[in-house]
Amino acid sequence: MSPSATQPSPSAGFRRIPLSYNNAESETSALRLIYALCPGWENEEGEVMFERFTDGITNTLLKATKKRPGLNEVQIDEEAVLLRAYGHNTDILIDREKEATSHALLSEHQLAPHLLARFQNGLLYRFIRGRACASSDLSREAVWRGVARKLGQWHACLPIVSTAPSVVPQENDQSLSLSTSGLKDKNSDNAVLEMMANIAPGKAQPNPWSVMQKWILALPANTQTERERKETLQRELERTSTELYKVPTLGEDGLVFSHCDLLSGNVIIEPPASGAGLPDTVETISFVDYEYATPSPAVFDIANHFAEWGGLECDYNVLPTRSQRKEFLGEYFRSYSTHLGSPGDDEEEIQRLFDQVDLFRGVPGLYWGIWALIQATISQIDFDYAKYAENRLGEYWAWRAETDGSREKAGKEKPLRERRWAEA
Repeated sequence: MSPSATQPSPSAGFRRIPLSYNNAESETSALRLIYALCPGWENEEGEVMFERFTDGITNTLLKATKKRPGLNEVQIDEEAVLLRAYGHNTDILIDREKEATSHALLSEHQLAPHLLARFQNGLLYRFIRGRACASSDLSREAVWRGVARKLGQWHACLPIVSTAPSVVPQENDQSLSLSTSGLKDKNSDNAVLEMMANIAPGKAQPNPWSVMQKWILALPANTQTERERKETLQRELERTSTELYKVPTLGEDGLVFSHCDLLSGNVIIEPPASGAGLPDTVETISFVDYEYATPSPAVFDIANHFAEWGGLECDYNVLPTRSQRKEFLGEYFRSYSTHLGSPGDDEEEIQRLFDQVDLFRGVPGLYWGIWALIQATISQIDFDYAKYAENRLGEYWAWRAETDGSREKAGKEKPLRERRWAEA
């Protein structure tokens, strides 16, 4: 059973820098932040260099290094700092207080780099040496076994820290009137919090169900089409959560502390340890970016990772087959049980996890489909969120049609994603 408690925020005591990062003056604003964190860097010998890793599809990520004379690359990286600045208006989607709490908690358990400070629109933390995966890496056995081991460690070792849920910032609120919920008051924080609590009654918050509820309430409802879409998604969330939120999976009350965003770029392959002999057949893996980390059913976290094998292009031809999923879950469960202090194989439990992941396979499509609909209205990044939303919601609808028999009854062909999922 996973440890669970409502605890003080682990992030409460770390440093806050009253400055912000500005993409329009990237290096100047980044230098101000780095000098505020490391005052000695300003006058000590050696240039401060910045490397832009990615703008991703939400954030800006910069690596700051101090090129001290006489140090090699490994030594320079030991004091390198990562600067992560939040994307435009992403507070609508992401609870930044919860993110910082999650990062600090993970750091305490040696599962995340040390969190150095927060600034007005981002975080500063230590650099992890390694290589971010490409989508094609996730299907390599040496990588997926490493991911399974690390995810089992996460789910076994981390306590569930309940935090007070937040609502969408007031200036971004849309009408919250939904025919399915009976909610009529506009911009009512209490009403939003009540809906978030009631979507999965009795579960620790936040959780994937309450997060989706918050996102649906943030969707625009300015046109008839938008209102109808919002009401449809609300009905589907209520239907899906009612069916699945009580599934008796691993953890305390069916929840474990989960990453919930294990796409390829958040999976880091660490370099081999210095002086190691023959390389292990399994890569050593770390996870980064904890924006969406939250108490969740373990099988949602796993099903979500499997969906990410297809990348942002949603290439369903490379999703894990039944045999790959079964092997992944065996590796995962051995790690999970070992970190709980009772190592061993339990074929019955592994089969139960396999069946539950299968049951949850459509939920990530609903989750990220709603997310992408919001991003389509707020993001300044050059990415086709509307198309991505269509693809991800299409996964959800295909799963629905398959599980309720409506696809077969209508005589329609089974979609590629469902065909791939069923492959041996």
